[in-house]
Amino acid sequence: MSPPVLSAQGIVKRFGAATILDGIDVSVRRGEVLALVGPSGCGKSTLLNILSGLVPPDAGELAVDGVPATQVSDWRRIAYMFQEDRLLPWRSVRDNVAFGLEASNLSRADRRRRADDMLALVGLRARGDAWPHELSGGMRSRVALARSLAVQPEVLLMDEPFSKLDPQTRSQMHEELLRIQAGNGMTVVFVTHDMEEAVVLADRVVRLAARPGRVADVVNLAGLVRPRVPTAPVVAEQVRVLRAAA
Repeated sequence: MSPPVLSAQGIVKRFGAATILDGIDVSVRRGEVLALVGPSGCGKSTLLNILSGLVPPDAGELAVDGVPATQVSDWRRIAYMFQEDRLLPWRSVRDNVAFGLEASNLSRADRRRRADDMLALVGLRARGDAWPHELSGGMRSRVALARSLAVQPEVLLMDEPFSKLDPQTRSQMHEELLRIQAGNGMTVVFVTHDMEEAVVLADRVVRLAARPGRVADVVNLAGLVRPRVPTAPVVAEQVRVLRAAA
């Protein structure tokens, strides 16, 4: 059996005298969609930052494909989509998508082609020459997703990327993400406060307890058939159970 694409064992993180995460064990299977949920301040985003390699733990071990994180030389296989879209206002939509490719050995023409392909994937091929201020919130989120996908990651980490969208646009982005993930088989780990979002998107939900953050339980949702409609009784019941446990 192949190792988990990401494995965090005994993770501890402190900020000053405060312990944020205390003994976290989380394994992420290749090709799955994993949700991290829990109350505010329980360390969900901190754990995501550790999984990305951006923040080192104070104790414990992170492994990528079975290799200790301290020995991983190429982190480009992991992309991070932040809560804010972080689009550069002085760059066109196309150039924003191509931004992460500038450190690669791709030519300018190839970067442009890759950016256009990613924009087409998220339904924005015709907006490549537009500026970020000309886009709606939903479109900006699509551009941010296209930018993350442009580097062709094996793993996509997402920190509440759809939290600021209206319900209809958020639902559209859910469909878009699942369509893309089903097409390329990438692994997705996302943080959310929205239990409905967790149930609609995830194969498994890891619920963290309040500070210091610990794994309270792991809920397997792989048996729920997609697409999952929030009003469907089996989906609504699972949302109710997660909310009651929060």
